Amino acid sequence: MKAQTVNVVESAGRILCCTIFRSGGRKLLSKGHILSEDDVRLLSTEGLGQVWVTELEDGEVSEDEAVSQVAAETGCGCLEIRLAAGGRANLFATEDCCLLVDEDLLRQINCIASTVIATSSTFSHARADQRVATVKSAPFAVPKAQLEAVIAILKERGPILQARPIRSAAVAVLYTDPLNGERARQLFEPVVRQRLERFGVAPSYALASTEDDEPVTRALQHLLRARPTSILVASTSAPAGPDDVVGRAMARIGCHLERFLAPVEPGNLFLLAYKEEVPIVSAPGCFRSPKPNVLDLVLPPMLARYRISGWEVACLGHGGLLG
Repeated sequence: MKAQTVNVVESAGRILCCTIFRSGGRKLLSKGHILSEDDVRLLSTEGLGQVWVTELEDGEVSEDEAVSQVAAETGCGCLEIRLAAGGRANLFATEDCCLLVDEDLLRQINCIASTVIATSSTFSHARADQRVATVKSAPFAVPKAQLEAVIAILKERGPILQARPIRSAAVAVLYTDPLNGERARQLFEPVVRQRLERFGVAPSYALASTEDDEPVTRALQHLLRARPTSILVASTSAPAGPDDVVGRAMARIGCHLERFLAPVEPGNLFLLAYKEEVPIVSAPGCFRSPKPNVLDLVLPPMLARYRISGWEVACLGHGGLLG
């Protein structure tokens, strides 16, 4: 890439090295803009005789072309790409969704000097028309070899960002208390509704049960027959782990225990099990307050019907100190 000052009449097809403003201070053309014949006529009308431009050399790709190619391989799911000035492409969610980010692949791409990518956090919830990632290139031009290396990695490894839509999510809630399940419902229902509203959903099914083996087992079986997206168990008592009443009920109905304990505060005593594809979560104490806790980290992927693994729960420790 080489920069030089040229006559405006000779500038078509070249790239502006600096933003051009009208005499009143209003921006006329942005830095990095590729000048067209219409632009040349506009600049002449504005009284400009010369402009500072650059032109691509062999083995270079323009910044806009570079970010367009990288952005096209960066994400999948309910996303759209919008180009912005200055060698940038933004990715926006087209509907409410949960974001899944391949953090290792993101680091690998960002170690290549020609382009960088910033994303929202993995498992985060995004509203429709929210920007969830941006791709930025080096100014004006990118070495073609570096761009090809980035594209090759993305094609081999797959997209960095997946936007999984949250559609028709049905959340079931089981309220339990050692003496009276309705007491748990009265204590926790307002907080449950408030938390789910953050993600654009509301409880679809709810039961209250005495916290004992048989009643909890029957209640879980009844809720599963409704085929919910997920089941939340809101208990007034803190569990001892998979061997407590809720954990034993999960085992009795044939659940697979995925994870006990989360490196998240608040929310350490997190218990996750699956009955086939339906996640069942016990998170004592997390239903008492609307303040951020482990539920806010795991609900978006669950609502998007993504199966969270025990390994992924273990990885929540980085950034898991919420309050």
